[in-house]
Amino acid sequence: MNKGRLEAFSDGVIAILITIMVLELKTPHTADIEALKELAPVLSAYLVSFVYIGIYWNNHHHLLQATERVDGKILWANMHLLFWLSLVPFVTSWWDQTEFAALPTAIYGGVLFLAGVAYNILQALIIAKQGPDSKLKKAIGRDFKGKLSALLYLTAILLALFVSPWLADGLYLLVALIWLIPDPRIERKMDAPSSHSSH
Repeated sequence: MNKGRLEAFSDGVIAILITIMVLELKTPHTADIEALKELAPVLSAYLVSFVYIGIYWNNHHHLLQATERVDGKILWANMHLLFWLSLVPFVTSWWDQTEFAALPTAIYGGVLFLAGVAYNILQALIIAKQGPDSKLKKAIGRDFKGKLSALLYLTAILLALFVSPWLADGLYLLVALIWLIPDPRIERKMDAPSSHSSH
């Protein structure tokens, strides 16, 4: 099955999610700096979520670049990932409108965590389809960044509920920074000459 439609559909969905989020930004009614200060929570939440959506788009692109074949399982796993990403505009809006209250902050982290789980499921199914000797499998390795991110999300959720939402926000920013620098592993493997000729 050709991966082109899968990639095009996913790109379209992600573009729509960014559009939905930017439409949540309301234009100030006055021409002074105070109006922008009032929008600071909305703008900061939008920025964080925009970065996360961008990270997923970037990693999804690299994942499919290393994918040669897709099947029904991969298609549904991709839909599962898009489902959790589609909730990002909703939880972002709730998060900023409640001024980063405990429960919305925790649920924001929950959506990010489950999007990460969905991404890992998609990644595992693609690796299974390509085979154990695939470049993708070699590129992913032990996936330290993925495991660390999951741990930080869970920690942030607990901090939001039981300690301080602001500490949780700090961890969300940390995870974004960890992934903001493009992961070169797949690119290196894709650029490397193959040890055997392709068929």
